[in-house]
Order: sequence, then structure tokens, then C-alpha cells
Amino acid sequence: MARILIGMSGGVDSSVAAALLAREGHQVTGVTLKLWDGAEDSDAPWQERSCCKVGIARHVCDKVGIPHRVVDLREGFRAHVVEDFLNAYERGETPNPCVRCNESVKITGLLRYAEENGFDTIATGHYARIERTGWGAWRMLGGVDPAKDQSYFLYRIPRVSLGRIRFPLGGLRKPQVMQMARDMGLPADEIAESQEICFVGGGDYRDFLRAERPAVARPGDIVDTTGRVLGRHAGVALHTIGQRRGLQVSTGQRAYVVSTDAASGRVVVGPPEALDCGGLIAGELNLLAPFPASGHVRVRLRHRGALLPAGVTLHGPETADSADARDGGGMLTLHFDTPQRAVAPGQSAVLYDGDTVLGGGIIRRALPVEVVADARRGAA
Repeated sequence: MARILIGMSGGVDSSVAAALLAREGHQVTGVTLKLWDGAEDSDAPWQERSCCKVGIARHVCDKVGIPHRVVDLREGFRAHVVEDFLNAYERGETPNPCVRCNESVKITGLLRYAEENGFDTIATGHYARIERTGWGAWRMLGGVDPAKDQSYFLYRIPRVSLGRIRFPLGGLRKPQVMQMARDMGLPADEIAESQEICFVGGGDYRDFLRAERPAVARPGDIVDTTGRVLGRHAGVALHTIGQRRGLQVSTGQRAYVVSTDAASGRVVVGPPEALDCGGLIAGELNLLAPFPASGHVRVRLRHRGALLPAGVTLHGPETADSADARDGGGMLTLHFDTPQRAVAPGQSAVLYDGDTVLGGGIIRRALPVEVVADARRGAA
């Protein structure tokens, strides 16, 4: 049996995952990563907004009969997740902090702690699967419960680390997990997982931005797609692609945020069809499996979003402009089979072949429908 270090947030999923591993006879140790000041820090800002509840996790470990530890990773979380979140909004992007957290802090932190303390492998309560391929490598697959699949948040795990990670819940559905929690005597109704950004919680992310980066509240023009000024906004960072509410402009039809330009301070609005995109360019690639020979994949643009058919081309940063290639981590171009709306820079494009997670990257920019159409005509 293995020595397994399992991340314990205090939620029902990680609690059941820990109990399942212990039941299998493994030497399991629960660890709660302290990432953000929360309810148990009496003088903390943004109180009661930490997603990791140390007290509940410790209680579950006592009940399951496994040791519990706390590891303080607040400094790394601030540097790699919170600052990235703030910087992205300042650039006019829409970041996904959960993706960054798994990449830079949670999974990485667990792997490092496990290696330093003699554990064989790590585990979490994520709904995803890792299995060995026929040629001895490892691959990641989505969870079998489509409503809970969390592979979108995990695609940035390094490929070389897959063999050291377990996801005990990947083959289960949420109702099964809830029933297991009750059967084990765990307080399932009290330890439901957080659905919020842990450092923002139930508040508005805009309030967090204003508190942390007051300069984001710099007024500017709201313009239509022709450049005509329609009104004023209170800060580019406070608007996201596809936003409709709160614009307070009149165009005679439904108006949505089509794009933002942090440099000029402009927010561009337009009708729904102005949100249509033919494809995208993504950078900071992390590849987990070979792409199919057909060059055709399915892509997910947001958590729980539909899997969209698209053609993919891999290329180096030298083929893109400097803004796209700023990370130097390789690029890919996706051409959607059918146009998609509200593709937001800063979010992730995660690629799949069947259930297998191929990898993905951070969206740098959307490609207009006509650009993709021209490219296809040129390739024909």
C-alpha cells in the first residue's frame, strides 16, 4: 500500500476521497493548504472567504482516523494567483484563478511537500481521472460525471507529474459521493464545497479589484464598433466580454461588451452578433497527449461549457505578434467548425480527444469570423 498525501479543503469531495483511500488500506495523511486569510484569522481582511476550512478538515481527518497537517502557502498564492488575477484584469483580460492555483500552488505545492516528506503520491477530490496508457505513459481524462468534470481546471498539470497523482472520485458521480459521505457518518450537508473565488467569496470581484488596485477605477469612453462615443465607464477592468448589464448606454438594441482596450481606456459594445468569433489564438501551452492526426479536436472554452469541434494548428511564438507571444510558451490556433460567442482573452482553451485531455493554453485573442473564413478559403 502507498503513502498518500491528500489535499483536504474541508469540502465533501476531498473528505470522501480521503475516506476512500484510507478504506483501501493506504497510509493516508490529510493536508490543508493555507492559501488565504479566512474566517479562522480574526484580524484578516476579507474574512470568512477562504475556501479551505482548516477546522472542518481536521475534524474529518479525526473521524476517518488519519493524521492531519497544515501547510502555509499564502505567500506563493498571493504571488502566483492573486497577483496574476489582478494583472490580468488590468490588461483587460478575464482570468481564471482556479486554473492558475492548480498549476502554480495546489498541485505543485502538494507534490513538493510529498517529495520532501517521503510520500509516494498525492491525491485530491477533483472529478477527473488519470490512467496508464498502453505504452506506459500516463494520461488525464475527464470525470465520468459530466456535471462535475473538473479537468478544465487541471489541464496545466505537468505531464511528467501525472503518474504521481490520484483522483479517487473521477469514476463517481456527485450523488454517489454525497451518499458515501452520509454512509461514512461525515457531515455531508455541512461541508459542501465552495462555489466562489476563494479570495473574493460571496462579494463582487470588482470590489476586490478596487480595494487591491485602486487605479483600475479610471473612467473612459464606451464606444460602439464604429468608434462613436456612447457614454462613460468607471474602469476597463470592471467590464468583461459578453457583459450586458450595467452598461447604462442606449443603442436602440441589446448591447454587449465586445472588446476592451486597457491602453486606450475604451470599452467597445455592439449587438450580439458582434460577439461571434471564428477561432482563437492561445499561448502558454501545456500539452498532455499527442494531438490526433486529423488535426481536429474538441475544445472547451469555460468550465462546464460545451465541447466544440475545431481544427487546431500548433506553432511557435515567432509566428504570432509580440502581444500573443509574450509568454514564449508556444502557441496554437483554433478554427471553430461553427462561430462561437464571447471568447474572452485570459480564459483557457482546453482540448480533448474523446475523454482524453490533450492540453491547452491561455486565450490571447479571438479571431473574427471573416479571418477564419479567409484562412479556410486560402487552404482549400
